[in-house]
Amino acid sequence: QVQLVESGGGLVQRGDSLRLSCAASGRAFSGYIMGWFRQAPGLEREFVAAFSRSGGTPYYGDSVKGRFTISRDNAQNTVYLQMNSLKPEDTAVYYCAASLYSADYPNPAAYDYWGRGTQVTVSS
Repeated sequence: QVQLVESGGGLVQRGDSLRLSCAASGRAFSGYIMGWFRQAPGLEREFVAAFSRSGGTPYYGDSVKGRFTISRDNAQNTVYLQMNSLKPEDTAVYYCAASLYSADYPNPAAYDYWGRGTQVTVSS
């Protein structure tokens, strides 16, 4: 079992930055692929970013490339999402997820564990 707790969301203005954190507890953190997803009201859950187990290769959704950066600190059992140049369309609940087996990064069904999410609201 892995427990995931997100933090760092809030209300910001267009162009601002936020850093989300996801603290993991339970089984060996370094053995999991870690991802971030988001979901806006009425929309499907959208892939944002993911990091391989070793932390060597990040993957990003097209809508956030060049603006968001995922990183992980295996010693602290934490994964981060640095979000820059935020836009109103980035408004959503952001979820952290962990996958033990599948490397199908953009697919929510590939992830075994999920946090409860943190709200990010970007005003114009």
